[in-house]
Amino acid sequence: MSLATTARPVGPPLAPGARPAPGYEVLAHLDRTGWLDLYDAWSEERDCRCVVKMLRPDRRGEARTAERLVREGRWLRHFTHPHLVRAYETFESPEPLVVLETLTGETLSHLIDRLPRRAAAQDVAVLGVQLCSALHYLHGEGLLHLDLKPANVVVECGHAKVLDLSTARAPGIAPAGVGTFGYMSPEQARGGVLSAAADVWGIGVTLYELATGEVPFDSGDTVDGTLDGTTDAGPADWYPQLDEPAPPVRAHRRLPAALAAAVDGCLRPDPAERPTVPELSAALDATLRRRRRDSTEPE
Repeated sequence: MSLATTARPVGPPLAPGARPAPGYEVLAHLDRTGWLDLYDAWSEERDCRCVVKMLRPDRRGEARTAERLVREGRWLRHFTHPHLVRAYETFESPEPLVVLETLTGETLSHLIDRLPRRAAAQDVAVLGVQLCSALHYLHGEGLLHLDLKPANVVVECGHAKVLDLSTARAPGIAPAGVGTFGYMSPEQARGGVLSAAADVWGIGVTLYELATGEVPFDSGDTVDGTLDGTTDAGPADWYPQLDEPAPPVRAHRRLPAALAAAVDGCLRPDPAERPTVPELSAALDATLRRRRRDSTEPE
């Protein structure tokens, strides 16, 4: 029997005016992912717009997927950090959903595609410091993000916020393929013990793409091993990051030596050789201080 004959119909998204939970009205459908629908919605209690994140119609009734969504919502309600998206509320019934703040910026992936030229070196360093801040906080809360990439970062007026904790988990042993194909660290692709070094890799790939417009490895398709059997998609058979090192960022773009070294250091195949998040933040901040000092020195 072919896969096409056994696949469940996805079903249409909720129409404007629908009420997915008490006090919330759908204004428009924003996006559909492999397991979620996102809606622009109105909060009667707050008298403002918000984003409702809920399971696609064909994924409702999947207990483990619902648990994953609710868990993310609980984390985001508990966490308080200027570079993490906030959650207002989490519902388990009538359908599991998470209510998030509306962010008025654009994803870093859209920004990279839209910019007529590559980001300034200073902007790369500033974003890196902000990502380090968010990840340092998450690690202090006992979580690894494990899916840091431009599509999961929203930027407005130079201020970044990290999205999507659906892949997050505590440090320790994880199955192969946790994350997104072209962005996951070698140890995520391989499976085994994951540490904060995996998120350092994610910061590095994100900064690499912002600086050059390229990813060090072909992004391919999204592979999400954290679903633990709740999806038909399995881990990829081959990951280029397991067989070859990332090309130096200066192969694509001239950057200040210290900034290039910081980005390249994040992408060392051995996690023990990557900088820690505080070390990376300090290195990036040093490039900013050096640039400010150089710009104020008399000629």
